[in-house]
Amino acid sequence: MKTKNLIMMVLSLVLFTNCFAQKESKKDKKDKKTEMAKTVAPPTPQVAEEAPVTTEECLVNISLFNESAKNKQYADALAPWNAAYTACPGANKVIYSRGREIVQWELQQSKDDASYQKTFNKLMAMYDSRVKYFGNDPRYPSAWILGIKGLDYIQFAKSDELKKPAYAWLEQSIDGMGENVELDVLRQFMVVSNGLFKADATHAEKYIKDFIKVDVVLETISANTTLKSNAGAQQLKPALEQLFAQSGAADCNTLDNLYKDKVSESLTDKEALSNIIGLYKNVKCVESEVFFEAAVALHKIEPTESSAAGCAAMSYKKAEFSNAIKFYEEATKLAASNEDKADYQFTIAQIYYKELDNFVRAREFARNSLEFKPNNGKAYLLIGSMYAKSRSVFDDPVLAKTVYWVAVDKFQKAKQVDPSVAEDANSLIRTYSAYFPSKDDIFFQPQLKAGSSFTVGGWIGENTTCR
Repeated sequence: MKTKNLIMMVLSLVLFTNCFAQKESKKDKKDKKTEMAKTVAPPTPQVAEEAPVTTEECLVNISLFNESAKNKQYADALAPWNAAYTACPGANKVIYSRGREIVQWELQQSKDDASYQKTFNKLMAMYDSRVKYFGNDPRYPSAWILGIKGLDYIQFAKSDELKKPAYAWLEQSIDGMGENVELDVLRQFMVVSNGLFKADATHAEKYIKDFIKVDVVLETISANTTLKSNAGAQQLKPALEQLFAQSGAADCNTLDNLYKDKVSESLTDKEALSNIIGLYKNVKCVESEVFFEAAVALHKIEPTESSAAGCAAMSYKKAEFSNAIKFYEEATKLAASNEDKADYQFTIAQIYYKELDNFVRAREFARNSLEFKPNNGKAYLLIGSMYAKSRSVFDDPVLAKTVYWVAVDKFQKAKQVDPSVAEDANSLIRTYSAYFPSKDDIFFQPQLKAGSSFTVGGWIGENTTCR
C-alpha cells in the first residue's frame, strides 16, 4: 500500500511540474485566388466550473504519454493520450500541450483524406476542450488557446483557402492577450486579412482596421523592453507595414488620416518616424505633407545625406526653393563622395537658373560643382546657356553679340571634358555661332578684330578670342 501511494505521489509531482507551453512558428502561405467561403468560426466553449475527477488510471496514462512525447516517441504516446483525453480531459494541462504534438504527428500519418479530416477535427476539438477545462489559466487563458488553434487551422486545414475561422480566432486572441499575444498570431492575422481583401474588395475597410489594431499592439510590444517578444516585434512591424502598403488597400489620403496625428506625436521618435517614412515610400506617397513633416523631423534628429537630399527634393516640388537650396547644401556637406557633392551643387545651380532667374548665383554653384567634378560637362553647358541669354550686359548691339563668343567657349569646354554631352554641345555651338558679330559689325568695332583678346564685361567678366 505504501509503495502504491509513493508511486502516486511521484507521478503527481512529475505531472504538475511539467513544462507544457508550446510555441511554434508558421510560414506564411501564399494567398490563392478563390471565392469567399462563408465560414463562421464556431462559438467558444464555456469554461467548466466543476472540478474534474482524476482517477489512478488517468494519472498512469498521462505519465506514459508525457514521457513518450518528451522523447518524440509519438506512436507510443498516442494510445495513452487518447485514453486520458477521453476519460479525464480536465485532469492536467499536459494533456493539451503534449496533445498538440501527438495529434499533429497523427495527422502526418493519415493515409487518406477521410482519416486526415477526422484527425484534424480532433485537433480542433482538443482546443475547445482546453478552453472548457483550462480557459481560466492565468498564463495561457482562452484567448491564448484560440490563437494557437487559429495557427494550427491555418497550417493543417486543407479545404479552406481563406481560413476565415482562423481569422476570427486570431482576432479574439489579439483582443484578449494584448501585448502578451504570440507574434505568430499577429503575423498570420494580417496575412489572412490580406487574403480576404484580395478575394473581396469590400473587406478593405476591415483590413485597414486590422492593420491599425496590429500596428498598435506591435508598437506597445516594441516599447516594452521587458517583454521577450520585444526584438521580434521590432522586426515584424516593418514587414507587416510593407505587406499592407503593397496590398493597395490604402491610398495616400488614407495613410495621411492614419498617420497625421502619429507624426505630430512622434517628432522626436527616430524609430517611429523611420517606420512611417518607410511605409509612405512603399505606397509611393512621398509627395504627401505628412510624409514631408516626418522626413524633416527625422532629418533634425539624425541628419544624413539621403535625408537632406530627400527633404530638398520635397521642398523643390512644393516650390519652396530657398528650403530646397538649404537642404541641398546640407546634403553636400554630408555626402561622402565628390561625385555626389558635385551633383548637389549643380542642382542648386539649376534652381537659381530655372526658378530664381539668378545667373550670378547659378554660375557660382555651377563652378562649385566643377571643383568637385572637373569633367562635369553639364555645368559648362549651363554656364554657356546663361551667357548666351545675357546680351543686356552691353547697350551696344554689336558688343552685345560678343556674349555668344564666351557662350560657345563654354560649350566647347563641355564636350572637351565630357564626351557624353558632345551632342548637346555641338547643337548649341551651331545655334549660337550664327549670332556671332559679322564682318560688317566688326568693321565699326576695331577692338573686335579677329584673333584679338576681348573681355566680355558685366556680370560675365570673361576673356575670349574674337572671331
